[in-house]
Amino acid sequence: MILSDEALWLLEWVAAGLGVINIALLIFRSRWNFAFAIASVSIYIFIFFEKRLYAESGLQVFFILANIWGWVLWVRASKTEHQTQVRVRWLDWPSRIVWIVGTAALSLNLGWLMHRYTNAAMPFADSAIAGASVAAQILLGYRRIENWLIWIAVDVAAVLLYINRGLYPTAGLYGGMLVMSLLGLKEWVEADIRDRIA
Repeated sequence: MILSDEALWLLEWVAAGLGVINIALLIFRSRWNFAFAIASVSIYIFIFFEKRLYAESGLQVFFILANIWGWVLWVRASKTEHQTQVRVRWLDWPSRIVWIVGTAALSLNLGWLMHRYTNAAMPFADSAIAGASVAAQILLGYRRIENWLIWIAVDVAAVLLYINRGLYPTAGLYGGMLVMSLLGLKEWVEADIRDRIA
């Protein structure tokens, strides 16, 4: 273990707090959510690695890159739309099917790799959360409402995984993020309806 238990615990609380701010800003479609997301996931790289959740640790590197990419997309969209809040919309059904199949394939293959080649604590659960999180993060960048549905499923699974691994502040964060994801889904659905009427 590189970090002491006390240092890991403190870092976990800092990362969780930054994550709460990120989701609060995201619900209201503020592009500044990405700055807090980048800070939070940067810390989680070390936390998850220390807890032998390697897919989750690697996922945080992806999240840094995806949040930078998403930030750029949202800034462009807000300039194009001349709004401080970006517009959101639903995927069509053929796109949903592609996303579901792709996410399942990514999750299963990553789980198999983690099971076969690492000492990961819970390779398939870890990989399912990682695969679904990748899909949700990309859909978030594209401002698709389905990202919230995936985050809701991820949050439920993550709470159970983190409790199992003794990451109680992170489990609490994901419990809070579950509530915030439900609020985010409601807000984005209402925003889409308002934009269609306007």
